[in-house]
Amino acid sequence: MPHRLKIIPDIIHEQKLCAMQADGRVDEAARRMSYFNVGAIVIVDDRRQVIGIVTERDITRRVVAEGRDPTLTALKDIMSANPDTLRPDDTAEDALTLMRLRGYRHLPVVDQGRLVGMVSVRDLYEVTKLSLEEAIDRRQQSGKTSE
Repeated sequence: MPHRLKIIPDIIHEQKLCAMQADGRVDEAARRMSYFNVGAIVIVDDRRQVIGIVTERDITRRVVAEGRDPTLTALKDIMSANPDTLRPDDTAEDALTLMRLRGYRHLPVVDQGRLVGMVSVRDLYEVTKLSLEEAIDRRQQSGKTSE
């Protein structure tokens, strides 16, 4: 497990941010999420301060399942306000622990209150997988040299 890897730059780097303001509509958020191939969008104010998050699950449960019109529904009406966040220097372990305890799949990353990234379970899985593969390769290499 890559305990010491920092969220930025080890997990997230060169990420295009997917964010909207609270008065944006759900249909536009869904299009942006599809375009960026992400499962969540961060809701920010005019200063890029994080005020909420909307996930695919929120859209499914709070719009589609309730028969609401996504072209008329504002993000502020379905967002989870004041979401938990990570700092850039938090570790992969910090992120996984918070995600496991709270049942999250996505966490915004903020620096001095401003959005700087988003980390997902998928990002953490990929880094963990690569770290394990490297550890296996090192063990195999050290086993070959001791023969």
